[in-house]
Amino acid sequence: MRKQLVKEVATKGIKSRAVLEALGKVPRHFFFEKIFDVHAYEDKAFPIGEGQTISQPYTVAFQTELLQVKTGDKILEIGTGSGYQATILLELGAKVFTIEYQKKLFEKTIKFLPSMGYKANFYQGDGSKGLPEKAPYDGILVTAGAPTVPEALVQQLKVGGRLVIPVGDNKKQQMILIHKISRTKLTKKAFDHFRFVPLLGEKGWK
Repeated sequence: MRKQLVKEVATKGIKSRAVLEALGKVPRHFFFEKIFDVHAYEDKAFPIGEGQTISQPYTVAFQTELLQVKTGDKILEIGTGSGYQATILLELGAKVFTIEYQKKLFEKTIKFLPSMGYKANFYQGDGSKGLPEKAPYDGILVTAGAPTVPEALVQQLKVGGRLVIPVGDNKKQQMILIHKISRTKLTKKAFDHFRFVPLLGEKGWK
């Protein structure tokens, strides 16, 4: 079922072999209650409580591919959620710092991911402001829809770093890729529309 999911995601346009291999290594059914694990390898999002979802595998792969993660990269993930996206980043060899706004999800995931053998640096708080005390980052990935691009996230990128963030209203967002060319120069590209839960916090939807 996992191999079939990887094939399906590839047919939708994901080309990175590393991302597809990471997708194939993560046991997504572990993130589901037993009664729902029949849905684990379908290419769709699924509710995980607290108004949040485990992201659609294609969306996870799309964001990860844009980030161009290399082994040893320091990545900030905003919106830990179930922890599924973090496991993909860890499979790619990244050093992951992940922050979650919802305390109940944070408390669950900080225990759950290590029990699977995945070691990230977990934080609970307002991810819309980033995690300045651990900056700068090679990449920042936002897993919730923001009304605008928070300037703090751009500031926390290393020169050469990438920020991937969905930006729009509460119903749909465009995926935005920002590449920090120098301290004063950025490039910005917009991609397909997606639908994410709202980014919460001071620079999000509060």
